[in-house]
Amino acid sequence: MAARTYQLVLAGVEGDLTAGRLTVGEKLPGERAMAERYQVSRASVREAVRILEALGVIRTAVGSGPDAGATITADLAAPMGAALRWHLASRHLPVADLVQARVLIETWSAGAAAAEADPGRLADAARLLDAMDLASAPTEFLALDARFHVALAECAGNSVVAAIMSAMRTGIESYVTAATDRIDDWPTMVGRLRAEHRAILDAVRDGRAADASSLVSRHITGFYLDAGVG
Repeated sequence: MAARTYQLVLAGVEGDLTAGRLTVGEKLPGERAMAERYQVSRASVREAVRILEALGVIRTAVGSGPDAGATITADLAAPMGAALRWHLASRHLPVADLVQARVLIETWSAGAAAAEADPGRLADAARLLDAMDLASAPTEFLALDARFHVALAECAGNSVVAAIMSAMRTGIESYVTAATDRIDDWPTMVGRLRAEHRAILDAVRDGRAADASSLVSRHITGFYLDAGVG
């Protein structure tokens, strides 16, 4: 029964969120209260809570303090990121498709960020570039590289796009890191990547939307082609 009735809990929580009876930052009622509210067993409630946590809708904490229980967080990036990682690992999701999605999302984001040209939002991206200048190991550099692209997307000011890029970050880091084995001259490559990142950020900061979009497109596809990943 629990395998079916947990869906009543999911539907009930969704309805309560839609109606404003539950809001982000609020705690879910206790297990007993939810079982009574949705007319299901406590086992069904526990199953629904596990699913909601996996979906990034809630964050759970054990104990008896003020942080204990299930808090509504609505973390869109968490489940999307997990799904991308699994599909990339199983090779069900071609890297070429991820690259193409990056180009679509990041060219728009760069253009929108340039139109906004908010110095405050660009500060995080600039700090990441400074950290990349000091990174010596390829893995460290590429981890910062992925974070830079997420930060740049966040500068566009669209929460859905930012969540999608955040979810894609691990997948991006995974395929670019795997590509380092195919790159014969890493120092030359990393120098090129640093210059391209700076040029992209400069275009965004200067409000040159078309240039920013074009530069980020060439940056993403250029690395993909030169490294021969896929």
